[in-house]
Amino acid sequence: MTESSPSRVTYARRLGLFSGTMAVIGGIIGGGIFLTPATVAERVGSAPLIIVAWVVGGVVALVGALCFGELGARRPKAGGGYVYLREAWGPLPAFLYGWALLFLIATGAIAAVAIMFATYALPLVGLPPRLTVPLAAGAVVFLTGLNYVGVKPAAVTQNIFTVLKLAALAALIVAGLSAVSFTALDRPPPPSTAAHVAVTLGAALVPILFTYGGWQQTNFIAEEIIEPERNLPRALVLGVAVVVAMYLLANVAYLRVLGPGGLAATSAPAAAVMRAVLGPAGGTLIAAGIAASTFGFLNLVILVTPRVFQAMAADGVFFSRLAELHPVYRTPSAAIVLQGAWAIVLTVSYGTFSQLVDYVAFGDWIFFGLTVAGLFVYRRRDLTPWPPLHDVERGNAREATARPVFRAPAYPWTPALFVLAALYVVASAVLANPRNALIGTGLLLLGVPVYGVFRRVRR
Repeated sequence: MTESSPSRVTYARRLGLFSGTMAVIGGIIGGGIFLTPATVAERVGSAPLIIVAWVVGGVVALVGALCFGELGARRPKAGGGYVYLREAWGPLPAFLYGWALLFLIATGAIAAVAIMFATYALPLVGLPPRLTVPLAAGAVVFLTGLNYVGVKPAAVTQNIFTVLKLAALAALIVAGLSAVSFTALDRPPPPSTAAHVAVTLGAALVPILFTYGGWQQTNFIAEEIIEPERNLPRALVLGVAVVVAMYLLANVAYLRVLGPGGLAATSAPAAAVMRAVLGPAGGTLIAAGIAASTFGFLNLVILVTPRVFQAMAADGVFFSRLAELHPVYRTPSAAIVLQGAWAIVLTVSYGTFSQLVDYVAFGDWIFFGLTVAGLFVYRRRDLTPWPPLHDVERGNAREATARPVFRAPAYPWTPALFVLAALYVVASAVLANPRNALIGTGLLLLGVPVYGVFRRVRR
């Protein structure tokens, strides 16, 4: 939030390096790693190329973490990407980012992951599938209430479920690596041209980068991290590095048990590996792990995203009530309630809105690329400081030019690489389905007149 007078309630710094790292890991690991490798194997077809694709995706994720580490060190403010976009590119792109998060991206993710959680949790307790939507909505209500009463209980819950999801991944890896190995990993890839390999890897990178995504959400809670200038970059790099290692080992486990063909042919590779190694008990174990993983991811999104809406309101471009923090819990309580209410609406109407999420998912990577590209703007201001600006839309120019504790290494190559990766994901989404991209663009642009209304009210 913007600088506050002493009489106003501010965020409390209660999260250390461990909680920050758990938030990064929890924001990445949802249900994707248990499902996405099958899609990657189908597109690549060769075991060595599958591993190469996941390594490349991991490098991009690490580069992004380094860039967001510097952005967070420069501006350790609640709202993360919203703040960086506002200061680098102006208020409208920043507002559209927050609008997209509230309208569909974040709340749609909450609804989709809540449904996934309920789908895996119900069989574990012997309940019928007809309770999927009620259980999903109940999970959203419970976690919304938990996050309402304070960041600390929400963070403790996040830490517990992140450890559980890491345990589930570890069990999968141990089971796969201890199984009888296929010879597929030792076989060279089939003969192919360099151009074909590049296109194949490119197609595989789209689902891989989505599976690696989510670490940027920890920047939303920068004002609640102790010594964020140091701990936020450390949490980002450490958390992403742990996930990259786990993802690579998980793919080796998949390939040892299923081989490239078997991995491409299954829709649930994690369950297939565990059943092949441990029998029916293995399937139950991994189902419990996926339920814990999705529940933890759900909590993380509900925890961090309302800080964006609070920052928007503090800038005067959203409902003013959302700018206030709870006087006791020191959380953006009104923003949490708004997000939870809309997420429940989407959860209840999941079958009708899920297509809308597909329309706007590529928009997340547009803002991803713009945010990291903002690092070029910050670095330029280091060389040529901007004069003081009084318009809140530009933020505090003097503060924005302060030299950060952490700086992304290998600049300008690191942000350039990530921006190119983001452009590739967006271009791939547009080329794969131009109609969806056009509709998604229209949905995002609906935020322009909404922004205009709030601007007029503010004046």
